[in-house]
Amino acid sequence: MTSHTLNELIAEGVRGRYILVRSDLNVPLDGSTVTDDGRIKASLPVLQKLTDAGARVLVTAHLGRPKGAPEDKYSLRPAVDRLAELAGFKVTLAADTVGDAAKAAAASLQDGEALVLENVRFDARETSKDDAERGAFADELVALTGSNGAYVDDAFGAVHRKHASVYDVATRLPSYQGDLVHTEVEVLRKLTTDTQRPYVVVLGGSKVSDKLAVIDNLIGKADTIMVGGGMLFTFLAAAGHKVGSSLLEEDQIPVVKDYLKRAADAGTEFVVPTDVVVAEKFAADAKHETVAADSIEGSSFGPQAIGLDIGPDTAAAFSERIKGARTVFWNGPMGVFEFEAFSAGTRAIAQDLTETEGFTVVGGGDSAAAVRTLGFSDDQFGHISTGGGASLEYLEGKELPGLSVLDR
Repeated sequence: MTSHTLNELIAEGVRGRYILVRSDLNVPLDGSTVTDDGRIKASLPVLQKLTDAGARVLVTAHLGRPKGAPEDKYSLRPAVDRLAELAGFKVTLAADTVGDAAKAAAASLQDGEALVLENVRFDARETSKDDAERGAFADELVALTGSNGAYVDDAFGAVHRKHASVYDVATRLPSYQGDLVHTEVEVLRKLTTDTQRPYVVVLGGSKVSDKLAVIDNLIGKADTIMVGGGMLFTFLAAAGHKVGSSLLEEDQIPVVKDYLKRAADAGTEFVVPTDVVVAEKFAADAKHETVAADSIEGSSFGPQAIGLDIGPDTAAAFSERIKGARTVFWNGPMGVFEFEAFSAGTRAIAQDLTETEGFTVVGGGDSAAAVRTLGFSDDQFGHISTGGGASLEYLEGKELPGLSVLDR
């Protein structure tokens, strides 16, 4: 099974043709200001290639989680404004998705121009679990492309969703992998097959439950799995330690215990923090101190202590393994990096990845936002994923609907 690529489509000829592109413009906003334009920049190369080749490009994308109806706060306008600033071609935004405004704007589109349709999730059929409902919406999207259209999926961050603009349109038009999707798949294959060893995985974020399936699938494949972020406290609890008021998923303790045993049997080393930064409350200016991971309630804050970052000894232990690795995958911050006092652990991991000679992958989502917030640039890492949840589901071994439908 192979997937057709963007280059194949361009070689066939796209001048004057309507090409429907699923892009990922789901960027974080502060009001109407884009605070991280990484996904917009990542979407540009495919759009540029198509417009340079004379295509009339129709872009579908989502932002946030509207409830199937238009909401001003979820309009793609801020993302499209930023896209237009960066693009070397004309970009406009339709006032709706498949309504009269979109039809009129599409009809007036010229060769080498791009039209972004308003948030596809403003139509409840986009995410419907009913195949017929999704199909009807997909039919309306496809109708905008006329008689000689094609579809390019360049939104890896959405390929794990069986949505109309991701899955159903690909069954109705000649379909191609965008460069971004193609690159993401190749990177993830390096993390799952023929991986260069030592292979080190760094997992953080708030909840261990979000990463359980990934951990399960990586046991026996990764040489080392290192745990930070809010999820570390469930690991500490599984070892019998009290964690004060830190984030804890008690129902996952038995699962974690089982994983630790399985990992030991499979030859995968788990590295759990030996020290943590605890605070008296969850606040940027909270009093805080560093304590041994098994003495959280022995801190100045007693049972009210809340862990908000890994400690320096842990960061040093993580660093040793990262710098000796040939492959490193990192997903999830080590602490509350948005607060300067609790950003040291995340900053240390990011710095380590920039200094290792191995192949490094930052797993999208909060991790990508963290490295940019902390002043790192994308080109300091081997790859920064735009996938987030899609990357995790791939590493869990799941089939991704948006990829499977592109296979021929």
